[in-house]
Amino acid sequence: MLIKRGDIVGVYFPNSDLVSAKRRPALVVQADDLATELSQILLAMITSNLTRANHPSRVFIDLNTTEGKVSGLRIDSVIMTDNIVTVLEREIDSVLGRLPNMKAIDDALRHSFGLSATDENFENGKSS
Repeated sequence: MLIKRGDIVGVYFPNSDLVSAKRRPALVVQADDLATELSQILLAMITSNLTRANHPSRVFIDLNTTEGKVSGLRIDSVIMTDNIVTVLEREIDSVLGRLPNMKAIDDALRHSFGLSATDENFENGKSS
């Protein structure tokens, strides 16, 4: 399965206790050309708990928008870039949809990781 940055995938996302997991959508946040030679993927958790939306490290996805309609999500959701996990690629069971514009996600990732907003090469994995 070809998985690209911006894809929303179905996966068993581990809980923070690292003992249990829940099947949920997650967003692929790693660069397409990461080339680590490891068959693993960096994902950001997606939740339907909208009370978690109002934070700079989180992005609200409204299904009534163009972006929301192509996301593959079933209900309004929040992408949590402050909850990132690495999973083996084989653990991803499907690609549900895609986020065509990653600008808000990039901004949220910068906040989560304490990166400068002026870092123009963030998406390419290079820092200034």
